Amino acid sequence: MRALGLLLAVLLLAPAPSYAGRADVTGAAARAATPLAGRVVVLDPGHQLGNHNFPRKISRQVPAGGFKKDCNTTGTATNGGYPEATLAWRVTRLLQARLERLGAQVRLTRGSNRQDRWGPCVDERGRAGNRVGADLKISVHGDGSYAVGAHGFHVIAPTDRRPWTHDIYRSSKRLAVDTRAALRRRGVPVANYIAGGDGLDFRADLGTLNLSDVPTVMVELGNMRNRRDAHRMTTPAGRATYARALTGAVRAFLR
Repeated sequence: MRALGLLLAVLLLAPAPSYAGRADVTGAAARAATPLAGRVVVLDPGHQLGNHNFPRKISRQVPAGGFKKDCNTTGTATNGGYPEATLAWRVTRLLQARLERLGAQVRLTRGSNRQDRWGPCVDERGRAGNRVGADLKISVHGDGSYAVGAHGFHVIAPTDRRPWTHDIYRSSKRLAVDTRAALRRRGVPVANYIAGGDGLDFRADLGTLNLSDVPTVMVELGNMRNRRDAHRMTTPAGRATYARALTGAVRAFLR
């Protein structure tokens, strides 16, 4: 009986089991699964499928950062007729899904890819990240060069233009470098016909970049007139490669 009493006393005096360690492990696992939680990313799928049906609307002049430009353009296409707008839309949607699984809030500059829609204009696209306090903005495009043998991607970032881009041109360059590295890692070739062959182009004439107050780049995923680039752009596997690469770019920049 005395032994039983001692055992009961030990049990009563023993500290309650702690679940803090388990909670820490659970929290760490959740953070690892959603490393972009709390981040806001704006994605701009270039053009709109129906832009060509609204020539007067897309030719309207809008602010572009100290000057005016056409609201938008029709975009280009592969030799087989696959539109740039559709490429940008499908890659963007794949990228959106990946980023959201990682915990990010993703906002798109357009919500459809339809023949009966147009825009939005470049000034609205340029300011899209400002309104929501985004951490970054990526504008997705495809190029359309007829130069023989022209192929590969390039990334466009803003130059230093006071007062428009002085606050973001350095961070945008870093985002461009991260984007270039991520596409290279996925085996996408760098453009051999533009941007000096290093995949980075710096421009002062794009409202999508000039009007942004958050780090931003425009990525031309390849030359849609090139047979090999077009194959990558028009196949699910190829578009998934782009989406995986751009996801890596976002993670690298936000890390």
